[in-house]
Amino acid sequence: MSTAPLAHWMLEQEARALLTRLARLKPFVLNQPMVPAASFLPTAQLAIERFLAKGRSELKRRIRQFITWVNGPGRRVPAADAQQRFVFLRLRFNAVLSQLDLFDHVLAQRGQNELGVWLSGLDAVSSDALALPDYYKAPPVICYLDRGVGAAIRRVRTRLPGGDENPVSIIRIPRERMISSGISSSLIHEVGHQGAELLGLIASLRPAISQRRLESRDPMVWSLWERWISEVISDFWSIARLGIVSTLGLIGVVGLPRPFVFRLNVDDPHPMPWIRVKLSCAIGDALNPHPQWQRMAGVWESYYPLDRLSAAQRDLIFRLEQSLPAFAELLAGHRPPSLKGRSLAEALEAQHRRPERLGALFEAWRREPAQMYRAPPSLVFAVIGQAKADGHLGPEDESELLARLLTHWAIGSTLNVVPVWTALPGRQPLTIPAI
Repeated sequence: MSTAPLAHWMLEQEARALLTRLARLKPFVLNQPMVPAASFLPTAQLAIERFLAKGRSELKRRIRQFITWVNGPGRRVPAADAQQRFVFLRLRFNAVLSQLDLFDHVLAQRGQNELGVWLSGLDAVSSDALALPDYYKAPPVICYLDRGVGAAIRRVRTRLPGGDENPVSIIRIPRERMISSGISSSLIHEVGHQGAELLGLIASLRPAISQRRLESRDPMVWSLWERWISEVISDFWSIARLGIVSTLGLIGVVGLPRPFVFRLNVDDPHPMPWIRVKLSCAIGDALNPHPQWQRMAGVWESYYPLDRLSAAQRDLIFRLEQSLPAFAELLAGHRPPSLKGRSLAEALEAQHRRPERLGALFEAWRREPAQMYRAPPSLVFAVIGQAKADGHLGPEDESELLARLLTHWAIGSTLNVVPVWTALPGRQPLTIPAI
């Protein structure tokens, strides 16, 4: 066989091999062992399977077209050109595999005993915290654990390997936070990124902050807030949904060695950790005024006193602190076009997270624990977090409660109970330990 026919024949063989390997890729519902309660929410499962099936189908079509071409018109094409055409086909094949591996990594944890069910429960928590049915249709959300102390999100419709749009929101949660109410802080912060994108909050807030910068005697401070707004608005979402437990969880994440806590990097979208915690307290106080926010700010200051900083560092921190009340009020009162005249605080129903109300709910649930089953998951996390902050619930009892609640929400979502947090008939109610 001469060189040219051999070269084209080899490319045909390679293409057929790709097609053979592609045929061995099975839907997740056929090859992932897990208990049903650990599975994704039905909307997420369907979106992922449809997305991957579409990618496989499109790739099969392109491979078959290449085989037809290389056995026909392609034989008259130089081997180098034919080979380059195959190279791009193989790159697309690897992109499809990368997409499969991404979801496979997330799904693999669902097969782990207990952990998979808890993750399914966190899917339900995320969906509840993201839901704003009057303003958008929320995409499916799935959660998984990873190393490190920080969480992250791959938002829906962002680009995956190969350029395709992600069909679901994927939230990575730090493993070291399972299981405590602090995990909700990281989780709902990432949910806030998705919510802010759906509502166009960054685009609407930047001009408002820019106007404050033009009117301010200290424009540099407002320039920093404008630079940090993407992370700040996600913190706002978390505080509005969770109350004080959002700030407690944030302290758990950014409570680092002193040089990191006071590091100012203008290229980092995250605020300096020290001022970020203070802003969290200011936002909480703007949404639901209460002495607890000042107490928490004082605790944070006691952990990281400013006396060892340079004069320039202290000056900048002081200027940022001076702007906190005005900035928090701007966020709470912001009325983007997407909210149809309502403010952020109103749309997120932050008034339902008043410390007094959360404390009263906790006492009511002590008397009638079954009520906890009927509450939205994000509210349950807020109540448990408030009880922990008030010293009414220890970490051991907190972890036990949350494990059982996550299991309950996972079962509810699996059986398609609407809403997913409605109590299931015949199940024993949770008991809340006495102080």
